Amino acid sequence: MTWQEQRLPRDHAAVASGGVGVLLVNLGTPDAPDAKSVKRYLAEFLSDRRVVEIPRLVWQPILRGLVLTTRPKKSAHAYSQVWTDAGSPLAAITAAQATALQARLGDAARVRWAMRYGNPAIGDELQALIDAGCERILLAPLYPQYSAATTATVVDKAADKLRAMRWQPSLRTLPPYHDDPAYIAALARDIGAQIDALDFAPEVLLLSFHGMPLRTLELGDPYHCHCRKTARLLGEALARRDLRIDTTFQSRFGRAKWLEPATDATLIAEAHKGTRRIAVAAAGFSADCLETLEELALQGRDQFLGAGGERFAALSCLNAGDAGMAMLEGLVRRELAGWI
Repeated sequence: MTWQEQRLPRDHAAVASGGVGVLLVNLGTPDAPDAKSVKRYLAEFLSDRRVVEIPRLVWQPILRGLVLTTRPKKSAHAYSQVWTDAGSPLAAITAAQATALQARLGDAARVRWAMRYGNPAIGDELQALIDAGCERILLAPLYPQYSAATTATVVDKAADKLRAMRWQPSLRTLPPYHDDPAYIAALARDIGAQIDALDFAPEVLLLSFHGMPLRTLELGDPYHCHCRKTARLLGEALARRDLRIDTTFQSRFGRAKWLEPATDATLIAEAHKGTRRIAVAAAGFSADCLETLEELALQGRDQFLGAGGERFAALSCLNAGDAGMAMLEGLVRRELAGWI
């Protein structure tokens, strides 16, 4: 019996308390692969001041008058190419990760999942954990490399929920794990196995990370450094003398200068230089999504083969596989120390 229960009058309603929760969070996804759903999702995503660091008075007219009138239809088509019977790949995989983590943790903690943009919402899932009696919650953004536009905005959204609560739970946040030995080992094991299973031997392995505007680096965001360190450690762990490993950045948007080299430009340049066999791994993504399944696997293939390449492979992310889940369980258990 908790101290709260000891102090309650006999006719007081039962109060769930004393539990520990884990909330896995990934970036987000529209509810359906149609223009209306994508427009609603993009409006939320691109209105986040940490994502687009342009003054609102300048950006909002551009967003409402141009971006949201042209981009949703194009993005909806891209989503339709990767949508599954289980819905959005990112949502389905994140749900599978939460289920697998729950099985690994057993009764030690209650696990739920959320999307920063779209559904299920962070505030709703935090409330569900609280309603289930979780007084201590680990917020786990599934971003190995820290960026203000990813990890920080998850914490912002959780804080919005806590700001409106009278009785707040205790909250911890999973730190970035870009150089954690368990993460590097999981990537090396998984990527190495996928390369070995290919029916061709790649000459080059591109480690493609999501891009960010160059300005974020100049303002002090550690993301670029985290990506570079992940790539260096992963290359050392793979220890493959049979292929060259390079780091690139994808998903450029708008006219601003972005982190380079760009993945799409590099794929074309490699083919023009004579590279005939290439593999691409999205080492910074915890789950396959539009950026890996459509931008890399479909567009990337067309770019490389169209420029003269002959063999192309887009490798899967860690997803809910054994290597990734063993790593995630280890990280979560470490952050829950003293609570479970």
